[in-house]
Amino acid sequence: MPQPAGSRAVKPGAAADPLAGVAGPGGPTQRAARVRLLAMDVDGTLTDGTLLIGQDAEIAKAFSVRDGFGLTLLAKAGIELALITGRHSLIVERRAAELGIRRVHQAVKDKLTTLRKICAETGIALDQAAFIGDDWPDLPPMAACGLAAAPVDAVEEVRLAAHWVSSARAGHGAVRELAMFILDSQRRHGELLTPYRS
Repeated sequence: MPQPAGSRAVKPGAAADPLAGVAGPGGPTQRAARVRLLAMDVDGTLTDGTLLIGQDAEIAKAFSVRDGFGLTLLAKAGIELALITGRHSLIVERRAAELGIRRVHQAVKDKLTTLRKICAETGIALDQAAFIGDDWPDLPPMAACGLAAAPVDAVEEVRLAAHWVSSARAGHGAVRELAMFILDSQRRHGELLTPYRS
């Protein structure tokens, strides 16, 4: 099936792909149609990866409003959302609270174990989970989940491991693009758009 404009699917299995044989059958659209949970890295995925650190603490992160609205639409569609990040930040807690994301896991060393725990808590199978990340610590959950995604400016190994790669950069609409891809694959786009057209 054709991909939404501005996105591209990356099929696993090439020699350079460290995750050949990732979970679940089917192409990216079929995988996205099964998604009931979207788990996300934060730095380099929901942000552009820049850290602004003052004398005592991190002082700012830049998030995309469009990414945030895309996550709101996924929640309206009944898709569980989770953040799994290797760093700890009060800013992340605040942004998650604004978006109504209750499953926030910070200072995580083993992202796959955390993803498995979230799936167990929600009763969602790993092949019904999507994960988007940008660097090597994100490779294990990408290998286990049903839909592995990456921003276009993720490191090469992650892009090659992904079933789906955005055309937008991290922190600049990559997650919104993924959200719309999932909603389109589940044929929920029109239903969610209708209230804004009335």
